[in-house]
Amino acid sequence: MIRYPFLREGTTIGVTAPSYGVAPDMHDLLKQAIGRMEEAGFAVSTGDTVWTQHKAKSAPARLRAEELNRMLQDDRIGLVLPPWGGELLIEVLEHLDFDRIGDKWLLGYSDISLLLLAVTLRTGLATAHGTNLLDLRGRVTDSTTAKWRDALTTPAGGSFGQHSSDLYQVEWKSRPEAEEANPAEAEAADDSVFNLTEPTVWKSVSGGDVGFNGRLLVGCIDVIRHLVGTPYGDVRTFRDTHLPGEPVLWVLENCEMNTADLRRSLVQMKLAGWFDNCAGLMFGRSPANGAVDGYTAVDVYRDMAEELGVPVLYDIDCGHMPPQLTLINGAMAQVEFSEEKGTASVRQIYK
Repeated sequence: MIRYPFLREGTTIGVTAPSYGVAPDMHDLLKQAIGRMEEAGFAVSTGDTVWTQHKAKSAPARLRAEELNRMLQDDRIGLVLPPWGGELLIEVLEHLDFDRIGDKWLLGYSDISLLLLAVTLRTGLATAHGTNLLDLRGRVTDSTTAKWRDALTTPAGGSFGQHSSDLYQVEWKSRPEAEEANPAEAEAADDSVFNLTEPTVWKSVSGGDVGFNGRLLVGCIDVIRHLVGTPYGDVRTFRDTHLPGEPVLWVLENCEMNTADLRRSLVQMKLAGWFDNCAGLMFGRSPANGAVDGYTAVDVYRDMAEELGVPVLYDIDCGHMPPQLTLINGAMAQVEFSEEKGTASVRQIYK
């Protein structure tokens, strides 16, 4: 059984940095993002780690864990929302008190996806893979990203639907040196954060329409692969305890790996039993996936489809090329994909 939090209007959002913090030259953007949450009617409680960044982390692991533990155990906080991802969240896992985590949402992606997956696997608490705080600083949020509110306010037993985006981003908007001197003013002159310019086209390995159902598990392969063989990546026990007999639909994305590293990581996950009783795989668009000796990402996807005997979709709205769907670890997902249109619908059911 999966436990689903519910985000109440006007609740407090806890902002902490279990991975990267925000360097001083970006504090204005952080304040702007906090302001957007307050304009939306939320109270915001900001931890000390958010405002610092040194040597690939916001603060030492124990300090990051202490602040995160406080927010996860504080009944006044209904959502923990880090500013963004980073590199070394894995350092805090051994210091977290998983047994005392309250029924509240955690939302994020990239390095934060490691925390989300670990929490769901250890506790059966649903967590939300989607946007981060800094990406919500714009006056206008595209319709795909904006679904985070629907996802977090759907009650247990309910469902919500999403659709593949119309456009996606290849490059971030440039910020000339003069604008960087006053980032708050520069952002105020632009309604949106993302630079959505390219038509979105989801694809399938089979070359045909695809429909599948399964319990979602989601994450950035670069970081979640390091949970294999640890107490925080016990997928088998999670499935036996919380999803007995139910298939899992994995949604994965690659931030920095070439295709050989991607393939090695997926094979490791397969050998660890992560893909047992798998309903299918969905891979997000990636800024990486550099081919190795002609071995492309599509080759990797085809190999996985053949070995697992499951449908595989790719170039979906997930990961480091926004926008992205809000996908709930543990929720039942129903996916319908049209090859002719290159579009898909995703309905998530909180049961």
